[in-house]
Amino acid sequence: MATTPVDRSPESTLAFLREGYRYIGSRCDRYDSDVFQTRLLLEPTICLRGRPAAVLFYDPDRFQREGAMPKRGQRTLTGRGGVQGLDGPSHTDRKGMFLSIMTPNAVRQLGQLFADEWRARVPAWEGSGPVVLYDEVGRMLTRAVCAWAGVPLATGEVARRTDELHAMIDGLVALGPRHWRGLLGRRRGERWAGDVVERARIGTLPAPEGSPLRAIAEHRDARGRLLPRRIAAVELLNVLRPTVAVDRYVVFAALALHDHPAWRERVRAGDEAVECFVQEVRRYYPFFPVAAARVRRSFDWQGHHFPRGRRVLLDLYGTNHHPDLWPEPERFRPERFVGWRDDPYGFVPQGGGEHLGGHRCAGEWITIELMKRAVTLLTSAMRYEVPPQNLALDLSRMPTLPPSGFVIDDVRHAD
Repeated sequence: MATTPVDRSPESTLAFLREGYRYIGSRCDRYDSDVFQTRLLLEPTICLRGRPAAVLFYDPDRFQREGAMPKRGQRTLTGRGGVQGLDGPSHTDRKGMFLSIMTPNAVRQLGQLFADEWRARVPAWEGSGPVVLYDEVGRMLTRAVCAWAGVPLATGEVARRTDELHAMIDGLVALGPRHWRGLLGRRRGERWAGDVVERARIGTLPAPEGSPLRAIAEHRDARGRLLPRRIAAVELLNVLRPTVAVDRYVVFAALALHDHPAWRERVRAGDEAVECFVQEVRRYYPFFPVAAARVRRSFDWQGHHFPRGRRVLLDLYGTNHHPDLWPEPERFRPERFVGWRDDPYGFVPQGGGEHLGGHRCAGEWITIELMKRAVTLLTSAMRYEVPPQNLALDLSRMPTLPPSGFVIDDVRHAD
């Protein structure tokens, strides 16, 4: 049996927070192994990266999600009782609910709402001075996804709801004020979403046919029971929050266009170039760093022992930058996706495996659609300048973002 490398630090949580996205990959390189053991949050943890590791990680006979997400993550990012922490028939049933609202037509409708919001904002940006793209896109996505989901949103509460959703995302891997803001955002968000669900159920708020609000409010489990109010609120936020999180990918796309200006002309040329560009942004730039699971029952794999109950982390960023999968992984090369066939285990920006039977993000199609719309708008619907600013990505910060939020200036309609 192979000896699994062990990170000798008695507790590596601070090292993980300090090194961020590169924590797992740097140790895999050091140990010349895509598997190693460490201690995180005072608990023995096995870390993995690469395609064979992803195939293993998404095997439901060997791993479960129940109890895998640390409680601090449930209290900020995912909520307690949501689809991410379910297994077996319960997961299949809940995941089916989400997939039922992710039809191609529905995804296009959300994309159109977002594009309409964007085009409506361009006149306000013209002559207004510097614009922080991250702030603007977050609010546009909040308005678009709430309209699409059937969730009422007054103009005066757009900024507040966006801030709450941002706080949930930003508070996952954080200490101190960022985490506290995440806790507060989660509490306020669940109270708001719960009220919306309750109003839809009693009929004081019309929930449009086919809308996410209606699907969640009326969903019944295998025993015919409605979701409890709090769980329904969690799942409604699991539609809104990940959609608003796409604002980070939009900023990364704008950053890529700035750093690789030749691609501005290429993406204007047609859909294939836009698709390749968007996929490379998702591969190259850091989104969420890891996915978590627990060993369902003890087993051995490639000479490594996985004891029952052990927490296991799959390095999403490291797998998307693995040199065995991606030649020159640290170069931004959208052409690598020309003629590319989807690989649910080698390309894992939003998780891996199959959408229905596994834990791959149900909103992945939405992410791609919104990013394609944004790239088209950035290159064809408007002109702008990028003034001097700090655009460096701090890979120790999870999730990361350019400190400036990507400022644009001198915005004008395209000729």
